[in-house]
Amino acid sequence: MPSFVVDTPTLSIACEVTGPEDGRPVILLHGWPDDARTWDTVTPALHAAGWRTYVPFLRGFGPTRFQAGVAQRSGQLVALALDLLDLADALGLARFAVVGHDWGARAAYLASVLAPDRITHCAALSVGWGTQAADQPLSLQQMQNYWYHWLMATDRGARLVEDDRLALTRHIWTIWNPGWTVPEPDFAATAASFDNADWAAITLHSYRVRWGHAPGHEAFDAIERRIARDPVIHVPTLTLHGGIDPCNEPATSLGKEALFAAGYRRVVLDGVGHFPQRQRPDLVLAELVPFLGG
Repeated sequence: MPSFVVDTPTLSIACEVTGPEDGRPVILLHGWPDDARTWDTVTPALHAAGWRTYVPFLRGFGPTRFQAGVAQRSGQLVALALDLLDLADALGLARFAVVGHDWGARAAYLASVLAPDRITHCAALSVGWGTQAADQPLSLQQMQNYWYHWLMATDRGARLVEDDRLALTRHIWTIWNPGWTVPEPDFAATAASFDNADWAAITLHSYRVRWGHAPGHEAFDAIERRIARDPVIHVPTLTLHGGIDPCNEPATSLGKEALFAAGYRRVVLDGVGHFPQRQRPDLVLAELVPFLGG
């Protein structure tokens, strides 16, 4: 894929840009543990529908690197949202659509709260909004689903992330896709992105800070408080959730309508696990293309 590096105040972001040069801009954000390859079967249809796609590697993934002198390796979700807005600034995109999966979905929601004047459409896969807080209610099933979150709070989990990341992530890809086996070449192509020197630090901080097992970075405190005070999204939003997602059960995206003030549609994709864009891109595109084209 054609790619280039986009410099922001914090990162040198590797970003793949394809589609018609005069197309409407849409930024597609991958999740964890994944990378830009997750959108390969989605972008051609978006190009055909008139969209120019911008697909970055998130902080800690693939060729993306921190700028010299940036010490903090924050995995806070708000940091990912600010990365998105910084990327759009560096690309000269005044207004754009955003599509995110997993971590990317959370970043898309957060950026939509922070910059509703810039984001035309927000589409989120496999994550419901309003599921950020450490004190959020969780069903016993969802607590079980988050086993890897709790593991990462331990020294054993840290060693696994640092020293045996391929075994961990391959296991996660297997159990998060019930009834469907991700082809090994697809995993191998993406797993190369986990060799980034900051991947382990970003991963561990992201899951630890989310539940209060690591401190957040002071630079984000005011923004975190702002979002907590008013989490309503004023951007047209589409949420797609796999009906048999064993990571975030579909119930976690149910009943969120009050958090959206500019239109909201939630679609459950029957028989689909945690990676809808990989497993059933046809079902994703059937919802995504009309939504973005509206």
